[in-house]
Amino acid sequence: MYTINQVKNGVIVLLTITLSIWILFSFTGNDKEVYYPERARIILREVGNKLLLANNDSISLVMPVKSIAENEFEIFFQKELAIDPDFLIETTNSVIYGTGIATDYIIEVINCKTNDVAYSYQVSSINENTVIPCSGRKLPISCYSVRCLFLPKEQSNISKNMYPITTLAMLMIVVSGSFFLSKKRPKTIEKSSTGSAKLGKYIFYIDQQVLDYDNKSIRLTSKEVELLKIFYHHPNQVIKRERLVKEVWEDHGVFVGRSLDMFISKLRKKLSQDPAIKIINIHGVGYKMEI
Repeated sequence: MYTINQVKNGVIVLLTITLSIWILFSFTGNDKEVYYPERARIILREVGNKLLLANNDSISLVMPVKSIAENEFEIFFQKELAIDPDFLIETTNSVIYGTGIATDYIIEVINCKTNDVAYSYQVSSINENTVIPCSGRKLPISCYSVRCLFLPKEQSNISKNMYPITTLAMLMIVVSGSFFLSKKRPKTIEKSSTGSAKLGKYIFYIDQQVLDYDNKSIRLTSKEVELLKIFYHHPNQVIKRERLVKEVWEDHGVFVGRSLDMFISKLRKKLSQDPAIKIINIHGVGYKMEI
């Protein structure tokens, strides 16, 4: 059985851990992937390789992919080639989108001789924002480079603000929960519906080691509980000292001659609120609890 303080501390710890994890993910969830530029260049070289193979060219090289700006890369070719927009779209979709490196990007085919954009299109994870014009029109053999700009995933205003809003809400829950649980409350002892016994005007909660009198709790030590259990099961009977010592102290440490008398005295004091209960000393024999 957990105490109120244990429950309170457990709830506060749980809320704090939850908030910490949420904040951690809110700051790291959108961080760039480690080695992102290197991985992007490898993936785009595969796009270039497929374009060359589509031209039946397995000899010339895909030149080193250049990083020309943040999240923007350009593929160069050793020789001139023709580009089929439909094949380019299919290839970038399978290689770029398929590898998961990006879901939103813009592709531009640049004519090396004029530096004009010969063809371009945009792919978005939000379908209505995908723009693919003039498909089916093959670009003739010429000097081309392919430029790829990876875009941040588009989000609605609600989703963009989800992390700060939820983080603030979690923080408020932790603060309000801590305030509520930390309010001063009367010190009470939790009692179960089982393991209790009626003892005069007292209720004896054996498992919790508590005496309850008029909704006030009186704590008992383990030795006091053991003694009181014996008296409870044998009311108005003389219990010999030897039996009390044997059942309470045997195998539980060293017994000092006055220990029994001291614990009996403490029990009398804790039971004194009900004058009908008396623990009487039977000289030379033992004790009797009268109820």
